[in-house]
Formats: sequence, C-alpha cells, structure tokens
Amino acid sequence: MAAGNHQRARAALGFTVILVPLISVACSRAAQSSEYFGKTSAPPGQVLRYVSGSEPESLDPQVSTGQPEARLYMALYEGLVEYHPRTMEPIPAIAERWESNRDLSEFVFHLRRNARWSNGDPITAHDFVYSLRRGLAPAFASRSANMAYHIKYAQAYNSQGVFVRDRRSGAYVLEQDARGGAAAPAAASGASAQADALEAAVPDTPFHRFIHQPARLVLPGDERQRAAVLDADPRLKTLVAGKELVPVQATDIGVEAVDDYTLRVTLVQSAPYFLKMIAHQFFRLVPRRAVEQYGSAWTQPGHIITCGPFRLKSWKPYDEIVVERDPMYWDAARVKLDRIIFYPLEDTMTMMNLYKTGEIDALYNHTVPASWVDSIRHLKDYMDKPEAAIQYYMFNVTRPPMNDRRVRKAFNMAVDKRALAEFKRVAKPLTAFTPEGIFDGYPQPKGDEFDPAKARRLLAEAGYSDPQTGEFDPARFPVEQVELTYNTADINKPIAEFLQAQWKQNLGLTIPIRNMEWKTFLVMRNRLEYKGLARGAWGADYMDPYTFLNLFYTRDNESGTGWWDPRFDAMLDEANRTLDAHRRYELLAKAEAYLIDAQPIIPLYTNATNYFKKPYVKGLYPNAMTLHPWKFVYIEHDAAKWDHEMPEEAD
Repeated sequence: MAAGNHQRARAALGFTVILVPLISVACSRAAQSSEYFGKTSAPPGQVLRYVSGSEPESLDPQVSTGQPEARLYMALYEGLVEYHPRTMEPIPAIAERWESNRDLSEFVFHLRRNARWSNGDPITAHDFVYSLRRGLAPAFASRSANMAYHIKYAQAYNSQGVFVRDRRSGAYVLEQDARGGAAAPAAASGASAQADALEAAVPDTPFHRFIHQPARLVLPGDERQRAAVLDADPRLKTLVAGKELVPVQATDIGVEAVDDYTLRVTLVQSAPYFLKMIAHQFFRLVPRRAVEQYGSAWTQPGHIITCGPFRLKSWKPYDEIVVERDPMYWDAARVKLDRIIFYPLEDTMTMMNLYKTGEIDALYNHTVPASWVDSIRHLKDYMDKPEAAIQYYMFNVTRPPMNDRRVRKAFNMAVDKRALAEFKRVAKPLTAFTPEGIFDGYPQPKGDEFDPAKARRLLAEAGYSDPQTGEFDPARFPVEQVELTYNTADINKPIAEFLQAQWKQNLGLTIPIRNMEWKTFLVMRNRLEYKGLARGAWGADYMDPYTFLNLFYTRDNESGTGWWDPRFDAMLDEANRTLDAHRRYELLAKAEAYLIDAQPIIPLYTNATNYFKKPYVKGLYPNAMTLHPWKFVYIEHDAAKWDHEMPEEAD
C-alpha cells in the first residue's frame, strides 16, 4: 500500500500551536521527568482524535492506494475478511466462514445474514459481485485493479482483452490451442479442481461450469498491440485468422453469487495468499445504489452509504473528517468508540505540539522527527516495532537516461544506505525490495552494495565519458532530463536532500529536487509524467512477500516505473502454483533477485513504527502493517488498565 504523507502545514483545528523553538526543550524535559510525552489525562467519553495523514484523495475504497485513505476506509467499509488488529492475519468480517478447494484456486464465502449498509439495506453476495466488477471496469481505471488479477478473466476484462471465436461453430480458441495443445498449468482451468469436496458443499451452476472450462485465449483489445502479438507468432496469427473477436465482459469474471448469501470466487491458479489479500481496500464493498445515483459524487456527505463499523458524519477538507458509530453495522455491539475525528496534517511540529498538550490522542506512523528518536525512545507511549514497509525511489524507465539499466544501477550504487539508515534512526538499510526480517523463513536476496567507483564506471560505459580518458565526465550527463520528485511532507524532504547530496558527492551530479501535493503526485507518478526519479513507499497489503513483488506483475502494473518483464510474471506464477510453503518462498526470492538486477527502483530502507499513542488508547497496536481495525479501539478511563508499555508487551 502506498504510504503517503499529510497535507499543507498549518495551525489547524483551531488549536493554539506552541512556538516551534520551545518544543525541542519540551521534548528533552519530558524525556527526563516523565514516563510519557505530554499530557496523559483521558478525555471524557469515547471519542478518538487521530492524525491520519494527507487530505484523502477520495473516500472511494477502490480509488486510492495510499495509507492516509486506507485509515479512513477501515472505519467506513468492510469486506469478506478484516485484518486482525495485532497479527494482520485475516479474520471473519461480512463473511462468517469460508472453504477452499485443495489447491487454493477456488473459495466459497458464506455471508452473515445480519450485515447491513448504513442506510439499513441488507448486504448480499450480489454486492460483492457488483463491487469487484466495478473495480475492474476499464473505464473506472482503479490503480488497485491488479490486486484481483488472479481471479479468472479479471485481468482480461480490466485490460480490455478479447476472446477469439469461430464465426460458424461458435467455438472459442483456447489457451492450450495457442500453445499447441499443451494442458493449462492452472488447476482452476481443468476438471481436477472440480473433483473436490468443495463441489459437494455448494451447488453447481451454469456459470460454474463455464468458468471451469479450459481457459479461453485472450488477445489485446487494442488493434496495434494485438497486431504486434500476432506478428511475433505466425502460428498464432494463422490460428486467429478469419475468426471474430469478442470483448471480455464483466460477466465473464470468475465471481459468482451462488445465492444471496453465498459467494464463489474462481482463480486462474493457486493463490496461497488470497485470504490475506482480500482484506485490502479494493475488495471492500461499495454501494451500488449510491454509485449509480450520484456517480463520482457518491462519497460526499449526504450521498455516501457505507458498510463499516462507522459512518461519515462530516468532512471539512484540509481540516477534519468525523465518523460516528454505525448502529446498522452487524457487529455494532463490539464497537466502543462513538466517534473518530481524523485530522489531515503535514507539519510534524504541529502534530507533536498537539499530542503533547493532549489535543490529539494518537499519531499515524513515521511522525516523530528522526533527531528526537534517541531522546524519546524510552517513553512508554512511543511505538517502536518492526514494520512490513519499505522506502525507495523509483525510476521512470520509459525515458532516457533512466531507460538504461547501467545508469539506474549507477544511481543506486552511489547511495550510502547505511548512512541513511543511521540518519533515520528507526530504519534498516535495504538493497532488496521486500522488507528486511519480516517474513519468517523467506530467503531474501541482496542487491548491489554502496560502490561509487563502480557507479562512475557504469556511467562511463553508458556513454557519459571523457573521450580522451574514458572516465565518467559529469558534464556529459543530461542532468536537465532528471529530477528527484517527492510528495510534500516534512519527513520526505530530508531524504530527498540526502540523495541529492550523495549524487553530488559520489557522482559529481546535482540533481534538482521537486515536490508536490500528495494527490497530484500520485496521478503524475502513475502516468509516468515524471523525469528521472520519484519517491516510492510501500506498506504490505497482507503478510506475504508477494504483496511487494506484485507491484511489478503484468504489463498494467502499479509500480509507477514503466518496467515490465513477462519472464518475471512467469516466475511469480510458478511460485504461487507451488503449495509447499518453503519451496514457494525460494521461488519468490528468485523472482525478487531478477527484479533487483533489473533495477527499476532504488531500495533505501526498511521502516520501523515511529509514532506516539496515549496510554489510554486501547486496541491500537504497533502491528507490522500499521493499519488499525477501528472497531477494536477504545478509550480506557481506568488508569490501572492503561498500556504502560507497548501494547503487545502489556497485553
């Protein structure tokens, strides 16, 4: 999940902000004289005041990929499963139970009959079918659509693919026909997946028989792309000649409402991580009634219909978003908070002052300034735990000079990541793309280490050399074609300046820095409209290495780099078809090593949690994904029951 940060700095919320020079002194005194940073008196009632990060791009859970929005989505929407507040493993939500077949290529979910929308309408399996089809619709252009690509024909529909059909017989050309008759590798495409105990538990249907037929051949819907594919394969071109092209429809996707309270999902292959993945915001329900009535304005107050433990009460852009407990929620009896006030803030000094004076109860992650960490690390309300998240910069590989792998590798080798991690205080240096030490038993590969001399040699090999000496000449490098772009935030600027200084010192290049607002930055980055490099950060959407590697999966991936390699896709597919967990990890690591060698990114460091939470805020854990199911959070007024250490240690 993209880890965004805050919005415009301001003295927000009507609070008086203490002068900035005083806060460092206050921090030092707090470290010497108190167990906590600032005021710890629990406010009356059950109202949580939380700094959530940037002004949200949208309250539509299928639009944004950022953590600032995810924090809000987890209050307003729910899906089949939810994250466990401590382990991040999937727990029942609108689905009260589920079954899968033997090879984990098909799942059946049984829904609660008391689940309701915030307007009182019942939630049914048809709502899930609608939500998935809508999120995958090409015109909707969700940046998270690839999360669902392992559902059969989901990618084909989202990428506007076409089936190939014989005009006279009506028979479709199959994948195995295109491969010369080879059997499909995915068990979900054959009869073996049907010969399963799951079949006896859920009725067979015409759609189920259709979706278990051998997979149809899918070609690009775009005429030029299709021509390129066919020209590269004369045998396939002959096979397709004279046949009609049938656009893949939403109704072809492998998602079926067997009845009002039974949902069946058929995948193209085994997906051992599937249950973990569907807690992600993309799979949370959206209300068909509101969407069809109000279009893109359906998320506005007065129009919005939600299905989570809270409903929207008010939204004042760049000021506050207030949600209130929803009495229609199926598990309303468990929800203790009456309201959550989410504050979008950017300035870390403002946040820290508000927290110290007791005006807010908790901060989101990575908000404590690095220079403070050593003096406040011992405080009992400081959250410091390993995190399944990384920071990196991405290359636009579609534009020179970063379309040259040697240049990308040189820029990576010219950054001293150990020095950066020491500067950050709560980070581990990273050369891979998965976080360090998070996934137990995963043989994480290693990338190139800090080597400025080799970096300069690579740039010389790429053509930026003095013709007499053959050595790298910084004057010949096209600096005007490169920028270092990041989203505006206090915590992002020092990293950009660190990288700029490293390239100046080690390569003799002064790369200009550019910053922009989060919402604008996201769109620009994903459209590949940046020059050179752009900031990237990713927090796990589920607890599996694939949540990171999946960013580069398929041509229409969400990496923001323009890099794609079908060999990499095939390596990931092979890994996910492997049900032996140890062997699967080995194959994923092999794919990661291939990705690192291509160098579409500069890995920087693995994060650790770094924020404050008042001791009276219970149920808000420093989990590895730093996402919080708000239904478990509450204000404890009995000081004897407060968190006097970090929650995992106290519980």
